[in-house]
Amino acid sequence: MRTSNPALGDNTFNLHAAQGEESMSIQGTVNKSAILIAIIIFAGALSWMQFVNGGPVMLLTIGGAICGLITAFITIFKKEWSPVTAPLYAFFEGLLLGGISAMMESFYSGIVIQAVMLTVGTFVALLAAYRSGLIKATENFKLGVVAATGAVALVYLASFVLGMFHIEIPFLHSNGWIGIGINLVIVVIAALNLVLDFDFIENGAEAKAPKYMEWYAAFGLVVTLVWLYLEILKLLSRLNSRD
Repeated sequence: MRTSNPALGDNTFNLHAAQGEESMSIQGTVNKSAILIAIIIFAGALSWMQFVNGGPVMLLTIGGAICGLITAFITIFKKEWSPVTAPLYAFFEGLLLGGISAMMESFYSGIVIQAVMLTVGTFVALLAAYRSGLIKATENFKLGVVAATGAVALVYLASFVLGMFHIEIPFLHSNGWIGIGINLVIVVIAALNLVLDFDFIENGAEAKAPKYMEWYAAFGLVVTLVWLYLEILKLLSRLNSRD
């Protein structure tokens, strides 16, 4: 079993609840995911209000990005800490998303609600397709998504490194149609990662992983949703810039 989501790797569910202990369930993971999303919304509202009131929104946004990254790595390497670190990650990511969303909304009115609706719609559509069997996480499907996601990660890493030397990768940050096309492809890749996440959550429940893995699985799902939302927000901003 593979997934390109770093939080849900091959050995993620090679754990089992001790005899007599409650194990991971799909419903439990759904509940934990809802809690994490609620935390993101709460923290995002705090960051948004700082932007509206002229507060230190950049400090919250950058601080949220850095602390969120650190907390994510801690969660990945210390899965048993996820009942604490996953909510912390959600809070920090909420600060990041709230700040970015507020700034984008100031440029393009209505863009945030559009991005949220598209993210939710994509999630619901893919979940329905997965549950109905229209999309199956076969080995070839997994390999394709993993390879595509790895390619995106390498391009973004190269862009970051080259950016320090004031060198840009052609079209990657362009508002032209090629740049928009690249962005759309990345949105599709991010969305397909949700299918792999659903598959791993289902496998974790079937494997009777420890109860705390519900928090870890919810964290992994939220990682993908955050990425998807940011890519959709970027895509919409590029489309709006052409009006």
